Amino acid sequence: MEQITWQDFQKVELRVGTILDVEDFPEARNPAFKLKIDFGEEIGIKKSSAQITDIYEKNDLLGKQVMAVVNFPVKQIGPMMSECLVTGFHDASGAVVLVSPDDLVPNGAKLL
Repeated sequence: MEQITWQDFQKVELRVGTILDVEDFPEARNPAFKLKIDFGEEIGIKKSSAQITDIYEKNDLLGKQVMAVVNFPVKQIGPMMSECLVTGFHDASGAVVLVSPDDLVPNGAKLL
């Protein structure tokens, strides 16, 4: 495993946001949703594509807080521009489980 410095880690903007909208993303290579996530006043609303259709339904995601990297450059994914990277872990079956705070925190809060 490659080690990084504290200064390297501090460059990564891991922020909490609330999912406002979820749409199917049929143009994606792998099953995915298009998400609109509110990261608060400072950062605003960002779009992302997430391959989380194995265990999440669209209605279950609305209002859910998730952790995302918000300072990557935008990335073209099919016909959309992804503006942040939603984080998660693969479970034993390979499905993605989203990273989410246990309690409600302000949108835009930074991982310390």
